[in-house]
Amino acid sequence: MDKFKEIRPIVLGLAIKNNKLLVSEGYDNIKNQTFYRCLGGGIEFLEKSSDALKREFKEEIGSDIILKDFLGISENIFTYKGKKAHELILFYSIDISDYDYQDEYHIIDGKEDYKAKWIDIHEFKDKKKILYPEEVFKYL
Repeated sequence: MDKFKEIRPIVLGLAIKNNKLLVSEGYDNIKNQTFYRCLGGGIEFLEKSSDALKREFKEEIGSDIILKDFLGISENIFTYKGKKAHELILFYSIDISDYDYQDEYHIIDGKEDYKAKWIDIHEFKDKKKILYPEEVFKYL
């Protein structure tokens, strides 16, 4: 699937601990902008969204997650690094066990290398840091 030519179904997990949200840090070199997004990824054909979320967390940070609640679904049309993209996003609230907890995680996903870390939710609500997609604020 070419994520810049098709509607892509994805799933994101909202992990909150001590009023901090676990997010990955991204950078758009066209916009010259650092942004954050909850962890998750693409849902494969014949894969349930909950299973995709568990798989993505295992692949990205090596953690088994605890699924709590399905929060909702959202449509996101955006531009990233100069390319248009279109996603249908399923949101879940999740927990990460204390055993798997780290202040920061190093993630290698395909060719991309980035960090995930816990950031105070007020940093996003007060617009000090950018959190995508906007619809995630309905669930914070």
